Amino acid sequence: MTKPSSKRKKATSATSRDSTPPNDHDLEDISQEENPATATITVSAVEVTELTQEEQSDRLHLERKVERAFFEAGKALIELRDRRLYRSTHKTFDEYCLDRFGYNRSRSYQLVDAAVVVDNLQKCPQIVDILPTAEGQVRPMTKLEPQEQQEAWLRAVELASGKVPTGRIVKDVVQRIMERTQVPNTYQLGEVCQILVKDNPELRGKGGCWGIVSQVNNFSCTVKMWDSEYTIGLQHLKSYEYLPAECEQMQVVCDRINQVYSDSLEETVKSLLQSLGKLNRPYLTAVEEKLLSVLESEYGREITP
Repeated sequence: MTKPSSKRKKATSATSRDSTPPNDHDLEDISQEENPATATITVSAVEVTELTQEEQSDRLHLERKVERAFFEAGKALIELRDRRLYRSTHKTFDEYCLDRFGYNRSRSYQLVDAAVVVDNLQKCPQIVDILPTAEGQVRPMTKLEPQEQQEAWLRAVELASGKVPTGRIVKDVVQRIMERTQVPNTYQLGEVCQILVKDNPELRGKGGCWGIVSQVNNFSCTVKMWDSEYTIGLQHLKSYEYLPAECEQMQVVCDRINQVYSDSLEETVKSLLQSLGKLNRPYLTAVEEKLLSVLESEYGREITP
C-alpha cells in the first residue's frame, strides 16, 4: 500500500513546483525575451574609402560609355549599312538588323538618325559636356535642320537648368521651333516630286529619284517610289510641276516598276529599275518601254497600263 502513496506524493510535488510563482529575476528575463522591440542592436561602423584619382577617372569613363551606348550603336549601324557588311549572310540591311539584333526597320533608323544628330551637336562650340544620354532625348530633333537641332538642344539644356534635359523638354522645344518655321503643305495627291536627301540618312540612295504623293500630312508627304512608300519631310521634296496628264502617266510607270521590283532580283535587273526611278521626264523612251515590258513578261507581273 505504500507504493501508491509514493506516486501521489510525486505528483503533488510536481504540481507544487509548477505552481510556484516566478521571482522578479525570472520575470525580467521573460520580459526581455518576449519584447524584441526593446532590445539594443549594436551596429558596427563600416569605413568607406574615397575613390582614388584613377578610380574617379575610370568611373567617369565607364559612365560616359553607358550614356553613349545608343550613339555608338547608331554609328556602328551606319558603317554596317554603308559598307554593306551584311551582304555575306543577308540580302538587305533591314533583314540583317532584325535577325542579328532584333531591331525592326523603325528601331534601326531611330539609332542611325540619333547618331547623325549627336554628331551634329558635337560640332557646336557651345555644346561641350552636356550631350544626350538616351535616344529618346534625340528623336524629336531628327525632324529639324542641323542648325535648328543645335538651337533646340541648347534651349532644352537651359530649361533643364544646365542638366541633361528629358525627352519631354526636348519635344516641347522642337514643337515650338516647328510652329515658328511651319510652312503650309501645298502638295497634292498624285503630284510627282523629286527626292532631296539633305543629310537624311534614311533617304540615302534616293537622292534625285522621283516619287508620287500618296498621302499629304502636316509636315510631310507619303511618297510612292519604285521600291516602296516613304514618309518624307517637306524640306526633302521638290515638285516637278508636271501637268495633270503627265502625273497620271508617271503614276502608271511607277505602278509598273513597283510590281516588278524585288530585293531578290538580280543586281543588273535592280539597277535597271532603279535607273527608271531617277527619270527627270514624264515619259519612257521607246527603248525603256521595251525593256520594262520584257521584265514584266519575264517575271510574270505585267499589268495593264
